[in-house]
Amino acid sequence: MENILKKAARFCLENNHRFTGPRQKVLQIITLSNRPIKAYDILEKLGEFVSNPKPPTAYRAISFWHKHNFIHRIESLNAYSVCEADHVHKGFQFMICNDCGKVIESHFCELPKIFVKTTKSKMFTPEKWNLEINGTCNECS
Repeated sequence: MENILKKAARFCLENNHRFTGPRQKVLQIITLSNRPIKAYDILEKLGEFVSNPKPPTAYRAISFWHKHNFIHRIESLNAYSVCEADHVHKGFQFMICNDCGKVIESHFCELPKIFVKTTKSKMFTPEKWNLEINGTCNECS
């Protein structure tokens, strides 16, 4: 976790963004969560660090980290997870265990050729994608 916080602080400094207390705590909360965490759960945990936090405070911090690829939104769970990759990428792929809720991030950075071929033939240019696969992890099977 310390590594991601250092990386985030360095990113903010190098790009003239503020590394505010709420931003730091929100990233810390998401990083420490062993499963994707919902925004209201982040807000609740933020209350342990900030007196009476308001929802916009948490949502602004979540939006900031999401915009800059430090966290991912798991669409089907409406929850957030820290990005495990050490690079910026346009596509996100997650394997979600139906039994324990564990989410495993996959790291292929380009769309498979069949998608590229299909999108070109349909005259469509993908800019960002999110692929979620539900199943059972090895620990649960």
